[in-house]
Amino acid sequence: MAALTFELQHTDNSSKARAGRITTDHGEILTPVFMPVGTAGSVKAVTQQQLLSDVKAQIILGNTYHLYLRPGLEVLEAAGGLHKLMGWNKPVLTDSGGYQVFSLAGTRKIKEEGVTFQSHIDGSSHLFTPENVMDIQRIIGGDIIMAFDECPPGASEYNYAKTSMEMTHRWLDRCFERFNSTIPKYGYVQNLFPIVQGGIHTDLRKQSCEYISSKEAAGNAIGGLSVGEPEETMYEICDWCCDHLPAQKPRYLMGVGTPWNILECIGMGVDMFDCVMPTRNGRNAMLFTTKGVINIDNKKWEKDFSPIDDGFNCGVSNYYSKAYLRHLMKAKEFLGYTIASIHNLAFYCWLVDEARKQIQQNNFSSWKNEMTPRFKQKL
Repeated sequence: MAALTFELQHTDNSSKARAGRITTDHGEILTPVFMPVGTAGSVKAVTQQQLLSDVKAQIILGNTYHLYLRPGLEVLEAAGGLHKLMGWNKPVLTDSGGYQVFSLAGTRKIKEEGVTFQSHIDGSSHLFTPENVMDIQRIIGGDIIMAFDECPPGASEYNYAKTSMEMTHRWLDRCFERFNSTIPKYGYVQNLFPIVQGGIHTDLRKQSCEYISSKEAAGNAIGGLSVGEPEETMYEICDWCCDHLPAQKPRYLMGVGTPWNILECIGMGVDMFDCVMPTRNGRNAMLFTTKGVINIDNKKWEKDFSPIDDGFNCGVSNYYSKAYLRHLMKAKEFLGYTIASIHNLAFYCWLVDEARKQIQQNNFSSWKNEMTPRFKQKL
């Protein structure tokens, strides 16, 4: 067993974009990396075999809140953890549930002890604390587990953001105390990442970066962005955080975002991304392609028998036509949701892999500036 390591392999000459390699007990991850979101132990409408063969995913994300409620800790522990339950032998990152608590604003109460919330499944009451969230994530078995934090809304005023950040820091101390007093359950190392908070206020973000950096964790995350603040503000805060986080540790920007958001933040020095957008938007007929954004519901695609996208190598994107996918979506056939989800995920994974190649060639900035307008245009 070995703790997570990060090797910084190359930094682009014209930006802060980095290419690196994360090593975990479940394998290597080349960065920048996009992590498909498998909230409840499943990337919606996509099999694990398809994640490997078509999407070429290196790591996936599971969610503590959802997995705790269903299938529950008893099932997860009996299975030997999430890897074995879902038949996934590559790395897994588990989100602590802090964001889900944020999104349940109407049914949760935040106190110093932790957060009381109601299950969205049956309305039952539950308590998450920094301590039991560490225990839950030990049982789920992620290679990377996240600290329990409070995620304030994007436009939070200064005093609320400050109070929230300070509680997140106290919770972080409790997370590390519990994490360091327990051991992994399944024979491989788990690694705890703290999360920077502080809203849209740069002085708070600097304080938070300094506080979490002092923990000397295996990696660090930037949270509380893409939660309602303007895009330019998100970029400003992300850039600021990257400048104040250790260069020798991976940086994970949580829950962001569009392909152009990802490219912009790679240019600031972010290494890891996750977002539900590829699958959620795919199921709702929005495709991200190498030529631009497609609403596959539009009648203009009805007799377009060209591939969904021939601009990168993906069996699904290169094989099925726009007309066929449109037909499936109109007919509400499940296969349509699967094809659209695989295509979008494969595009995202191709995007960060191509960014890595451009970084290694010291060509990232000019490539990003050329590609971004293309990716944004509506076809």
